[in-house]
Amino acid sequence: MKLAGLCVLVAALAGGVTGDLPPPQASYKILMLLPVSSKSHRNVFLPVAEALANRGHQIVMLANHPKASKHPNVTELEHGLSHFREDNVNMFETRKDPSGGFSMFTKIMPLIARDLYKVPEVKKLYDKRKEFDLIIVNHMFNEVVYPFVHEVPFITIATPGIDPRQSAVLGNVLNPSYVSNIMKDFPSPMSMWHRFLNTVMHVGFAVYWRNWAIVPLIQKEISAQFPDLPPLLDIERNQSLTLMNTHFSIGMTIPLLPSQVEVGAMHCRPPKPLPKDLESWISSAGPEGVIYFSLGSVTRGMSMPVEYRDAFVEAFRRLPHRVIWKYEEDLEGVSENIMISKWLPQQDILGHEKVKVFITHGGLLSQQESIYHATPLLALPIFGDQPKNGMFVQSSGIGKMLVWEELTVEAIVEALTDITSNPLYKENILKMSRPLRDQLTKPVDRAVFWTEYVIRHQGAPQLRCPAAQLSWVEFLMLDVLFFFHLTMFTFVFIIRRIFRRIYAKLSGAGGSKKKTD
Repeated sequence: MKLAGLCVLVAALAGGVTGDLPPPQASYKILMLLPVSSKSHRNVFLPVAEALANRGHQIVMLANHPKASKHPNVTELEHGLSHFREDNVNMFETRKDPSGGFSMFTKIMPLIARDLYKVPEVKKLYDKRKEFDLIIVNHMFNEVVYPFVHEVPFITIATPGIDPRQSAVLGNVLNPSYVSNIMKDFPSPMSMWHRFLNTVMHVGFAVYWRNWAIVPLIQKEISAQFPDLPPLLDIERNQSLTLMNTHFSIGMTIPLLPSQVEVGAMHCRPPKPLPKDLESWISSAGPEGVIYFSLGSVTRGMSMPVEYRDAFVEAFRRLPHRVIWKYEEDLEGVSENIMISKWLPQQDILGHEKVKVFITHGGLLSQQESIYHATPLLALPIFGDQPKNGMFVQSSGIGKMLVWEELTVEAIVEALTDITSNPLYKENILKMSRPLRDQLTKPVDRAVFWTEYVIRHQGAPQLRCPAAQLSWVEFLMLDVLFFFHLTMFTFVFIIRRIFRRIYAKLSGAGGSKKKTD
């Protein structure tokens, strides 16, 4: 045991022990499961995976993307199923979907549940699941891997940050009178109408996903392969904790359980030196500075409808700023102040003092990076939680939001001119950036500590809230309220009957007396 402990210590020191954490007690085997995810979700997992790997732990990650980490202690497996490929989805078309693009998963998820365990590498991994000390699951879109975590300690990573649906599973039902739903935000304090809509969306999305359109279809496919397995939603309740990709300084302050740990912006880092050509382009931009434009890793610029693309080309031509535009193909007819590139080091660009504004799709990771580097935003949300993020940008004064269907050259020019010329946007985002950076411990250190904590304490049952085991009837005390109202009704009914009889007797006695008189 002493030799094993020494080997772990040497491995941890060689990889660079994370922050100020003490050396790990042992080298653990950790399995990460995110077979249905975007690259942005995978990018939330990678900092945790590499930080754990730096401490000598062996990490295996099952995903639907090619290998991204170069760390020797991180093994990445791509399952190879083609049911969900970002390159095959035009995110602009999802804007016509009232569910925000989630309806596509009604077809995708059952197919993945049917085929995932037929992949030899996945089946082999499933058979060895109990050899791992802990399993980490992406909390969204990944009910298909719940068979892995049956009778095995597991935690989740909440990649979109606060998700009322998942919080309720842990036993913390967030109050819809002030906590926004996962899709849409409302002005605070909410009006009665907004509180009504928010409550409907809180409940509606959970019912839609868990009880109607998605999980029942997954359950059918999983039950056909694992007939003795408990219901997936029962397995889900056994998670020990969740690492939430949010922080109160860049979002909403809400009551959290010990099993809900905020680790938002843990992927953010100080900027590194830029490639010489890019540094030269930005540095020589003059006092007007640079505008950076990227729609993230899921939405490809080339899928942008031509009328929107032409509007940006013309708007950039009218502006005095230089523009760096992440776009997957060459564009003809662009002005000389535009640089086109298929890939760009986003954080290094956002950290450059010459970059004045970031035109973004409103993805949470991009928003966190922009706040961390104190670069104002122009948000153009497309799908999912992006409209909610865009409304946060607008309401908090760290930038502006535009709607695609209302996009014009004039609207783009006006918004960018306002953001780059009005110092208030920069001041507001600096005010938000400072507390985000001002933390007792690094977010990734918290992620590492609590991950190891769950392993050290064999699933850490002491973290679990008893409310997680209650039904909705029990949690809302509907049975108690029913019994209370029934008791009160019975009591009032009996009292009324008693008083009626007393009144009848008194009335009868009074009548008899009058006749006698």
